[in-house]
Amino acid sequence: MTSPLVPHEAEVVGRRDETTDMFSLQLRFTDPEVQAAYRFTMGQFNMLCLPGMGEVPISIVSDPDERAMIDHTIRKVGSVTRNLGRLEVGDRLGLRGPYGRGWPTEEAEGTDLVIVTGGLGCAPSVSLIEYVLHRRGRYGRMHIIQGVKHSNDLIWRDRYAAWRRHPDVEVYLTADTGDTFWPWQTGPVTQFFERIDFDSARCSVFICGPEGMMRAVIKAMREREVPEERIWLSMERNMHCAIGSCGRCQLGPKFVCRDGPVFTCRELAPYLSHRGV
Repeated sequence: MTSPLVPHEAEVVGRRDETTDMFSLQLRFTDPEVQAAYRFTMGQFNMLCLPGMGEVPISIVSDPDERAMIDHTIRKVGSVTRNLGRLEVGDRLGLRGPYGRGWPTEEAEGTDLVIVTGGLGCAPSVSLIEYVLHRRGRYGRMHIIQGVKHSNDLIWRDRYAAWRRHPDVEVYLTADTGDTFWPWQTGPVTQFFERIDFDSARCSVFICGPEGMMRAVIKAMREREVPEERIWLSMERNMHCAIGSCGRCQLGPKFVCRDGPVFTCRELAPYLSHRGV
C-alpha cells in the first residue's frame, strides 16, 4: 500500500494568472490509474510538492465529478508557492492527497446556504458552490458573501457574475478599501446579514477566511439564533505532514490537517474565543 506521505507525479495541463500574486493550476496525474482512482470531497486539500524545495497545502477548487483535472488556486507567499507560480503547461510536480474533512454537503441538503468568505479564503468554497449549482434541486436558497481587503484582491469576477444569474442565488461583494471603479460595497461582510433572507432554523452556514472575520460572522449568526452545529468553518494553520503527526497545526485538542480543515463552530468555540490559539 502506498504511504500517505509519498506523492504521485502530476503534470500541469493548464495555468492561469488570477492577479499579480495569485494563479491557478490544473493538474492531472501522469499515471492514468492513479488519476482514475483519485477522489475528493469539497473542502479537502492536497499537498503540492516540488522536489528539493518543499511542499505546501493547497485547497482543491474543482467539482469532484469533473474527473479530468484537479484545480488549485495559489497565492505566492513563500519560496515554494513562488516556484509553483513559475510552472508552465507540461511541467511536473508531486501531489499527495486528498486530506482532511470537507464540507458537509449531504447534511446541508434541504437547507438554505449562507457562504461567507474573506480574501483568498474563497478558494475552499469554490468547489462547494459549483457542487451545489450542479445539484440545485437538493438545496434551498444560496447566499454568497465575499469580502476582500482591497478591491484589486477580488478574483473570479466572471464566476461571481455567472453564479448571480442562477435562480435563488444572491451574491454580495465588499472590500475594506475600494478604488474609483469598484461597483460594489465597502465595509465588513456582516453588513449584509440584515438584508439576506434565510431560515435560521433551517440553514447551513459555511465560513472561510481570516479568523477575525470568522469570529464576527459567528457572533452575527448567533444573534440570528443559528445553531452552532449548523455553522461550519474552514480553518487555516501551518500544515506540514497532513496526517496529524507533526503537531504544527494543532488547535486545542484538534489537528487541522486531520480533524479538519472543516469544523463545526461548536467543536471550536472554546478555542476561537482566545486570540492566537
